[in-house]
Amino acid sequence: FQAEDGIRDKLVTGVQTCALPISVRIPTHRPIARRNLGERVYRESAGRWDAVVERVRAEIAAGRAVLVGTRSVLASEHLSSLLDRQGIVHALLNARSDAEEAAIVAMAGSPGRVTVATNMAGRGTDIKLHPAVHAAGGLHVILTEFHESRRIDRQLFGRAGRQGDPGSCESLVALDDELFRTHVPMLVALLARSRVGHERLPAWLGRCLRVVAQATAERRNARVRKRTLEGEKHKFRSLAFAGSGE
Repeated sequence: FQAEDGIRDKLVTGVQTCALPISVRIPTHRPIARRNLGERVYRESAGRWDAVVERVRAEIAAGRAVLVGTRSVLASEHLSSLLDRQGIVHALLNARSDAEEAAIVAMAGSPGRVTVATNMAGRGTDIKLHPAVHAAGGLHVILTEFHESRRIDRQLFGRAGRQGDPGSCESLVALDDELFRTHVPMLVALLARSRVGHERLPAWLGRCLRVVAQATAERRNARVRKRTLEGEKHKFRSLAFAGSGE
């Protein structure tokens, strides 16, 4: 179309303005009452799993409900076997129990209820708290392995403290987890040889390790996405050129 210079300039300015990325923080419907109890990095996986079992035992003794997030089906089944040995009744929610997902999630907020789930299982469904669990402090979420993206970790923590409910979360991970071995192998090797800490790393050091590993992973994934996008654009241009010549 043809337009006067003034109108054309306004249209161009408007398009450029709309194209700018806009970041807006949306406030929660109700104030968040969830408490983050921090993160612990154990030197060995066995120490991490022992700590998880003990934390589960302590929280259900207090009348709370517990959700333990694992990164894989194998890890969820390993933890399930450890809980069985300790006589801790629990529900297992992973890719092999998807048909029972609704029933498991519906009961996950009951007093003394323990649910072991892969981190992606049951997402999108609020865990309704029993009044007794609400009074005892709400749902407690335990993360057993960090993801490459901090966003996924936050999604797991977000299962607790929904809609202003009370709740808490914590991270119990190990130095030989996939995130650390893959993205900061030299740091892992250095820390494995060092005498810093006994069974687990100091809190500040574990936090720094997680930040560096996740930042490295996210940069790598961003580069992969960029290369994929550039490849798609190149393929599109090639197909467009070939089509115009027919």
